[in-house]
Order: sequence, then structure tokens, then C-alpha cells
Amino acid sequence: MHFEILVEDQSGKKALDIIVPKVIGDSHSFTVHAYKGIGRIPKDMGETRNASHRILLENLPKLLKGYGKTFAGYGDDYPSAVFVICDLDDKCLHAFRQELLNILNACNPSPETRFCIAIEEGEAWFLGDRDALQKAYSNANQGVLDRYVQDSICGTWELLADAVYPGGSQKLANQGWQAVGREKSNWAECISPHMSIDRNQSPSFVYFKEKLLELAGR
Repeated sequence: MHFEILVEDQSGKKALDIIVPKVIGDSHSFTVHAYKGIGRIPKDMGETRNASHRILLENLPKLLKGYGKTFAGYGDDYPSAVFVICDLDDKCLHAFRQELLNILNACNPSPETRFCIAIEEGEAWFLGDRDALQKAYSNANQGVLDRYVQDSICGTWELLADAVYPGGSQKLANQGWQAVGREKSNWAECISPHMSIDRNQSPSFVYFKEKLLELAGR
């Protein structure tokens, strides 16, 4: 099986490049495509006029239509699937998932697709494996980590920053979004190698893992 994995930022790609092989092993292939933000689903589901901006949801209708045609051409010789991985942020999970399904249902042919939504943000998956986090950051603030309720809407990246970044989330945020992005990439590079796919406590991570395993036939 080949997996085309779409993520909204570079830190997500860095994490998944490390995590996905732990799930699917060496018998399958994958490519992770990083975009420059999540954006919004186009109201008319039409072709985006800003494809060069590489915003995930703005491009998603075009991307899924393209994958549908490409995968249909492969037939059974090259089984493939698309995984769309994005943060829930402050959206309604049920409504957001239905919007994504509407995009897929508008494709003819439609590609084999799974939508995996990190709740609230991708950092929830790091917080779901506390052992991995503590191996990466031995001086992490345990009191902050103890306050976290898994996959809660709480300002997830800020909580992780309060636990591991000197000066906490406020100091990091004061440096601007580029600095936040760099630090998120650092977390991905430092925590992901230590993560175990079997002990993660994040329900949204478990869902992602199970969907991968389902299609990989493991």
C-alpha cells in the first residue's frame, strides 16, 4: 500500500516522517506533503485561485479530485490512499468532518481517503506519550503536564510550551509566529523518535494509527 499524507505545516511533516514507519513497517511506502497552513474550505468547492500559496484546505478539493483520477489509473496494481491530517483548533468536530466528507463525495472517482483530526492540535499527540516527552525534555514541568486532560480544548501548543520551553508560551509567543513554528518543529524532531505507537493516550492519535493499520493490513 502507498500512502499520500497531507499535513498543514512543516512540523507535522517532521513528526509523521518519523512516526508513520513505526506504524506501517517497511512493506509499505508513504510520502508526507507539508502545506503552509490549514486555511478554509472553498465555498464553491472549485479550483483554488491561489494554489501557489499551498494552503491545505483551500487546495483540498483540487487535490482529492486529482488523486481520485490518478489512483483510478493505477487499478489494483498499486493500491494507494490519501490521509488528510489537520488540527481541529476551535471547530466543531462533527461539522468539520462532514465538510471534509462533502469534498470527498464531490470527487468522481473518489480516492481512498481517511481524515484524521488532531484534537485540539498536533501537540496533543506528543502529550499523549508522556514517556517520550520526558525522554526528550527531562526538565519538563511536571505540574503543567499533570494539568493536561488528553485531547481537550485547552490551548495545546501553549501548554506544551509552558512545560518544556524556557520562559513558557508567553515568552515564545512574544517572539512571533515564525519562532513558534520553529519551536513546534523542534518538538517534532525531539519527541517523535521516542514515541511508542502502543502507549499513546491521545484518542485522535489512536484513530490515526488504527486507520493506517486497517489499510496496511497489519
